[in-house]
Amino acid sequence: MAVSRTMIEIVGCGPGAADYLTGAARKAVLGAELLAGSRRLVELFPDYRGEKLLVDAHIEPLLDQLEAAWRLGRKVAVLVSGDPGLYSLAERLLRRFGRENCRVTPAVSSVQTAFARLGLSWDNVRVISVHGRLPPGDVDLSQRDKLALLCGTREAMCWAASTCEALRETHAAYLCENLTLPGERVCRLTPEDLRAYRGAGVPPAQAAETAAPQQPGVDPGQPLGTASLAILVLVRRETW
Repeated sequence: MAVSRTMIEIVGCGPGAADYLTGAARKAVLGAELLAGSRRLVELFPDYRGEKLLVDAHIEPLLDQLEAAWRLGRKVAVLVSGDPGLYSLAERLLRRFGRENCRVTPAVSSVQTAFARLGLSWDNVRVISVHGRLPPGDVDLSQRDKLALLCGTREAMCWAASTCEALRETHAAYLCENLTLPGERVCRLTPEDLRAYRGAGVPPAQAAETAAPQQPGVDPGQPLGTASLAILVLVRRETW
């Protein structure tokens, strides 16, 4: 007898805090028989009582397990951080299972949250992921008014520092870490601060220029913290 397969739920979990989960995300998760995600994301759903599959760096074996469960007709949900449409595991899942077999639940992205903290609109922003991949060396960003660089490694921070240096005469730079979480920090900084990025204990970021408007929630004096994903926002000064 043929097994009737259900849709694979790809669930965006927002920028980090449980307060930012949507009702649609909770509904998709609680209706699943198998829930896959990182430990941090799975722990956002303490009421879930089904089987859990923790995600690590080995994605292909995970996809094989998910496909096996799905082909048996089990209801599968996969958790992704931020919004599924922005540099997430969702792309791999959609390629593997087909868009016709997946249902994507959107969420608040870390980029949205960063711009909200700065009191800026994020229309026309250029988003670049440097999280595990470096952009081509000849990329020209000088004509962009707003940039969001997604960084998560020392190498990424070095690239971001070089970009910040190249645009220092025209753009202000803000580092956003651990957004919506207890260790959240948003601070104005310089290319030199970025190159010194070591996590807790580094010198404080430089204070904002007196001519630059101070936005609510922006702390220019805090030391840079530690985060698995940090967002560097570069904004052309005239746009403030």
